[in-house]
Parts: sequence; C-alpha cells; structure tokens
Amino acid sequence: MNNLDDILAMAQNVQNELQKAQASLDTIEVEGVSGGGLVKVKASAKGRIIGIAIDDSLMQLSEKGMLEDLLTAAFNDARTKADAVSGAEMSKMTNGLPLPPGFKLPF
Repeated sequence: MNNLDDILAMAQNVQNELQKAQASLDTIEVEGVSGGGLVKVKASAKGRIIGIAIDDSLMQLSEKGMLEDLLTAAFNDARTKADAVSGAEMSKMTNGLPLPPGFKLPF
C-alpha cells in the first residue's frame, strides 16, 4: 500500500466482501430451542425468523402462559445462535485485515 489508490482499492474490496458476507448470512440457519425441545424457532444467521414448531402437548388454554414464556426463550436462543454464527462468519472475512483492536465491521 504505497499510495492512496492502493488504500482505496483495498477499502472497495473490503466493502464488496462485506456485502457478500452479509448476503450469505441470510442463507445460514440456526435453531433456538426451549422447554427441552417443546418449542423450536428456526432463524437465519441474519435474524430473520423462518419458522416455529410447537409440540402438541402445549396446545391447551391452560398452558398459554408457559407457551408464551417458551416462545420468548426459543426466540432469544435463536437470536443468540444467529449472533454467534454472524460473528464467526464476519471474523472469517476480516481475518488478516489490519484493523485496530476492538474495531467491528460492518461500519
């Protein structure tokens, strides 16, 4: 990197790679689970909810409160897993870039 053109070319390359990585995150699926598998939420690594599966045993009016709690827990589990996969994918992309410690992408 001897001149400004080299730096700008590198920045453009990083931006293109970031866009590709962000697009690929929507194709990676994670599954959040709660209640020992009674409730499952499938999401993309980008955080888009793909589907929900609820065990038939929870389909009773008296179980409404528990079902709501289990759905919340499953959504949070899926979000945590999506964040982990997203972070891992982004770190693969930024591996080897001369970024300062603690610097996070995307900008």
